[in-house]
Amino acid sequence: MTDDAYLALLDGTAAALGVPPAAVGELSCMDTPAVQAWLDAQGVTTASPRLRLLPPEEAGAIPDGAERLPVPLSDDELSLVRHRTSTETIAGVEEDLLAYRSCTDGRDALLTRALATGVPAHRVAELTGEDLTDVKAASR
Repeated sequence: MTDDAYLALLDGTAAALGVPPAAVGELSCMDTPAVQAWLDAQGVTTASPRLRLLPPEEAGAIPDGAERLPVPLSDDELSLVRHRTSTETIAGVEEDLLAYRSCTDGRDALLTRALATGVPAHRVAELTGEDLTDVKAASR
């Protein structure tokens, strides 16, 4: 499996694969000379309904003979592509996981701050749902 996502020109039922690049937002690869030359050679623009962006794990689903171009994406861009190509159920869970990640950023700093301001460790554990030993470890 490659680490590159793919731009592909798809017709018919294959057009349901991936996502239109515009659905992901601004992608750094779309302004590169390689992508612009490929689009020009295909006679399409980034707004073409045939143009789809597929994550690396879906590259095998691109039909034989379909025009394709590997494109590097940043981790954030690839995450957005994967999110947009997932089912509604998976997308909802992924949103929950992203929200969880943003809530847990700075976890250790928050625990340390709470303990430093005098909130007892057992109360921090109770309020956060963290294990008491983890809370106590944050104070070290």
